[in-house]
Amino acid sequence: MNLDIVDTTRDYTYEALEKDLKSLKKRYPFIEVSISGKSVLDKNLYSVKLGNGPNKVFFNGSHHAIEWITTPLLMKFIENFSKAYSKNKTIRGYNPRDIYKKSTIYIMPMVNPDGVDLVLNGLSQDNPYYNDLIKWNNSSTDFSKTWSANIRGVDLNHNYDASWELSKEAEALYGITGPGPTRYSGEYPESEPESKSVAEFTRSINPKLVLAYHSQGEVIYWNYMNMAPPQAKNIGQSFSKVSGYPLDEPYGITSYSGYKDWFIKDYKRPGYTIEVGKGVNPLPISQFDKIYNDNEELLLLASVI
Repeated sequence: MNLDIVDTTRDYTYEALEKDLKSLKKRYPFIEVSISGKSVLDKNLYSVKLGNGPNKVFFNGSHHAIEWITTPLLMKFIENFSKAYSKNKTIRGYNPRDIYKKSTIYIMPMVNPDGVDLVLNGLSQDNPYYNDLIKWNNSSTDFSKTWSANIRGVDLNHNYDASWELSKEAEALYGITGPGPTRYSGEYPESEPESKSVAEFTRSINPKLVLAYHSQGEVIYWNYMNMAPPQAKNIGQSFSKVSGYPLDEPYGITSYSGYKDWFIKDYKRPGYTIEVGKGVNPLPISQFDKIYNDNEELLLLASVI
């Protein structure tokens, strides 16, 4: 009997991601793993492709470093989907072999590997941004509870071209004057290699629907400046029904320059930010089972809706 590959009881680092992707590809050769960009520190931004159908969807996780629990969520979904596909079994009433023919699911499990490793492994002496990071982190060497940004102190989910100027203006209200743990929008939209890679990947695949996974709040954000297409709310209500997460709309600085905002603005298609779990980030891995249980059917539904 094959044991599961993705260990959802531990901190999920970039090293764990690479190891698991290699093992999953070996066990399930039909999985396609690609490198769709590089981080500031030259880590790979991996994307996984499941299926060959015309209905293209894109799911991503860990834009924010302390929200790394979204990476094992997507990795466990890849594993469970692949296992069911290989055994021709259903998951929650869905047949992965049918989905494979109907849809192509693209997943980027870890958008911000440099930030995730900073949070989970700490700051290493050889980090080229060592002194800057301490300064940006209010003179603290502890990044484990505060750091959302990439390694250059840019909040990747405020670095997309959707009311980016409003996000920039709002920084002053939050006392943000430059790089730091959160909400610094960068020098211009897509200034960071990670956000630029996600946007370019999106342009290259032209998906019909996207999900950006974050934590926390157990809520689904579905709109941006009333630009969401007519069917977006109905689809969101279907997601709400299967996950138990209510639909909501963000306000203030959180409603600007995010990935799903940019997708809705540029594509006029359904895009969602899914906030998993409850509590204070980073959420403890002990919440994983509930988070996964809440989201597995949502991910399956999103691939065919």
